[in-house]
Amino acid sequence: MRVILAKPRSFCAGVERALRCVDRALDLYGPPVYILKDVVHNAFVIQDLRDRGAVFVRDLRDVPLGAHVLFSAHGVGPESWDLARERGLRVVDATCPLVEKVHREAREFAQAGYTIILVGEKNHDEVVGTRAWAPDSIQIVFSVAEVEAVSAQDPSKVAYLTQTTLSIEDCETLIAALKRRFPSIQGPPSNDICYATRNRQRAVNELAKGADLVLIVGDPTSANSKRLAAISLRKVSNTHLISSGEMIEDAWFDGVETVLISSGASVPEHLVDGVVKRIRQMIPCEVEEREVLRENVHFSLPTVCRDLTNCDAVE
Repeated sequence: MRVILAKPRSFCAGVERALRCVDRALDLYGPPVYILKDVVHNAFVIQDLRDRGAVFVRDLRDVPLGAHVLFSAHGVGPESWDLARERGLRVVDATCPLVEKVHREAREFAQAGYTIILVGEKNHDEVVGTRAWAPDSIQIVFSVAEVEAVSAQDPSKVAYLTQTTLSIEDCETLIAALKRRFPSIQGPPSNDICYATRNRQRAVNELAKGADLVLIVGDPTSANSKRLAAISLRKVSNTHLISSGEMIEDAWFDGVETVLISSGASVPEHLVDGVVKRIRQMIPCEVEEREVLRENVHFSLPTVCRDLTNCDAVE
């Protein structure tokens, strides 16, 4: 049996940057380091950070006055910054720069008087944070039916933005529907779907054609991992989203000659290694990595993380 490892896979630059921020804080201050919500959507990563002394909170009121707190890669709204100031918290902002780009676009469109249609999952942390920057201007849609239901006071002043981790194909369908409803709709200066999401989707699209079984390693709460599994499922019915090798079932391999493995952007590589190890234990196989396109994107740490010893309370 052949096992093909899709490349690129695993951590994107935004996740890598956020986890480096946590590492820096733990190294300099020691535990506990407080983190607002999940720094990334992966239960294994979260548990590892807990074991090392990270404390995850859903509300900044649960962080001691004057303590250090990290904002996750998904970003937050202005109310979180306001509350951090009130409590004298020392903030390490690990918001992905590509998410911050969407925040900036939301503010600019809102200030210019546009009705903003945000394509995304309304309860996803990233979408919640983006909407908070322009709550009176943003409407959220995630289906063509919802596109048909949106309204705009001035149809000539409508703009759209998107969650960074959507399916490219699904997003294009919704944008096309928006353009039919609002022919003069404005979009962001550049695509909001992040490079890592696009690259992983492209790799799975290309490599799934020759596979009998596709395993997408990712957390069930991870939007980009779920999108990868959905994209693969359209091509290979024997597709499964798994969080680790322990979830693999023998029956999936009946009649299988080629297995494709990929993983979401919030998945550490050791979980992919664990899936390969589990398959090797089950069936003799040859493992081959196939690189569809090369990634070389890295984000620098925020200034405060370069010298966390001078991390003052936000003003």
